[in-house]
Amino acid sequence: MARLEDDMIPPEARSRKPEDGVARPPSLVARYLGIYGALWKTSVTREMSFKGNFILWIVVELLWFAMQLCFIGVLYLHTNSIGTWTQWQVVLLVGASSFIQQTYQAFFLVNCTNLSELVRTGKMDFLLMLPMNTRFLVSLRQVDLGAFVNAAFAAVVMFYAAGRLHLHPTAAQFFGFLALCLVGILIHYSLMFMLAAISFWTVRAQGIVWGYYNLFNIARMPDEAFRGVFKAVFTFVLPVLLVSNVPTRVLADKLQSPILWLVLLGMGVVCALISEWFWRVSVRRYTSAST
Repeated sequence: MARLEDDMIPPEARSRKPEDGVARPPSLVARYLGIYGALWKTSVTREMSFKGNFILWIVVELLWFAMQLCFIGVLYLHTNSIGTWTQWQVVLLVGASSFIQQTYQAFFLVNCTNLSELVRTGKMDFLLMLPMNTRFLVSLRQVDLGAFVNAAFAAVVMFYAAGRLHLHPTAAQFFGFLALCLVGILIHYSLMFMLAAISFWTVRAQGIVWGYYNLFNIARMPDEAFRGVFKAVFTFVLPVLLVSNVPTRVLADKLQSPILWLVLLGMGVVCALISEWFWRVSVRRYTSAST
């Protein structure tokens, strides 16, 4: 009988030391990865429930991107360059801008715009009670799968433009470009999340959030096309120009000084810290919709 009971014990359990008798809980990173995997699964199920809408939205975004490229083509029928930017360099910039925008949209846009609804309907009560970081859940509840397709198309356009420019970026330039794109996404997320958190004061803030999102269109233009106060505002206050132009300059070997990418990195850190502070202040102000 004892022999039979021993055979029923898994080998890993038989080799376990007595002090390892209690199963260890998963690490914090593994726990949050598991949660995020479940959120992905839910997002895929939701998107596939409405395949027609999923495909139509991809087509609409691709048509909008094609119109931006056509606009650049028409623009360069009347000029040879914008500042020091040639036509294919601007196409590379448009591709990089769309890549950053669509990647941001894939992970964060829907969640930022839905924050005010969570506050208005009182669903934030439920999220605050869960034994996990509330901002993590609020920021990553849904994934826009169609945006990944559009980001891939933007990457193809960038690759084609780089070929027309005969660019051969080094590994440092390529990974520097990707790192700066991540910093740009962090800046966009931090600023838009702060704007969405205004809903703790005003209840509805979708108009403010979408207003900032529409400013992304400015990012597809070279920074040299702007001057004065306008350039300063959209470089350092709402850094849509900085976010797209600096990574593209690195890839196109147009960055003569490290100052711009240092500024971009610094703004990424500052925006992230201010966003976290503003989030904590905003949550303290929250009162349940049921009270």
